[in-house]
Amino acid sequence: MDPLGENVFLVKEHVGIFKAANNYDIHHPESGEILMECREEKLGIFTKILRFTDYKRMTPFDVIIRDQQGNQLIRVSRGISIFLSKVEVFDENDQYIGGFKQKFFSIGGKFTVLDAQENPVCVLKGKWTGWDFRFMAGDNELAHVSKKWSGVGKELFTSADNYALEISKSVPEGSVARKLIVAAVMCIDMVLKE
Repeated sequence: MDPLGENVFLVKEHVGIFKAANNYDIHHPESGEILMECREEKLGIFTKILRFTDYKRMTPFDVIIRDQQGNQLIRVSRGISIFLSKVEVFDENDQYIGGFKQKFFSIGGKFTVLDAQENPVCVLKGKWTGWDFRFMAGDNELAHVSKKWSGVGKELFTSADNYALEISKSVPEGSVARKLIVAAVMCIDMVLKE
């Protein structure tokens, strides 16, 4: 079973006072079972130090999303970022499949998801402050991210660092768009929220 084929995911961040790395568990909403793990495995000492400063949003990252067997599903990477955040996304074979660009000084932090040919797949719209945003392709909603979840797994949802990702059934299983959306949600914290 492809864990990326699910339509609803509950994302729980690993929190800690002295936590430099970005680590998340991605749960099935009904069973609570962990479907995928998102880990920042290769974090250099200089980057770790900068994560505790005002320069945190500019630090590079390399995050890997793995299934329960430890196989890479998606890798999300960014170098040092000053004015424009360019994030690259790779598939299970480390092939480039697309990425996102975000202009730091644009109103609302416009965030565009691009395919490997730099064509827009969707745009992120919504309120970052309330963790309620949508991935939109024109008028079509491809996915919705929210802190509010009333589904079966809501007891998993007690901490402020958890949120739900709901991908529309119109986004085909196995599609690049699905992988790019999951990748964007996993690094949105690092790009926009810090």
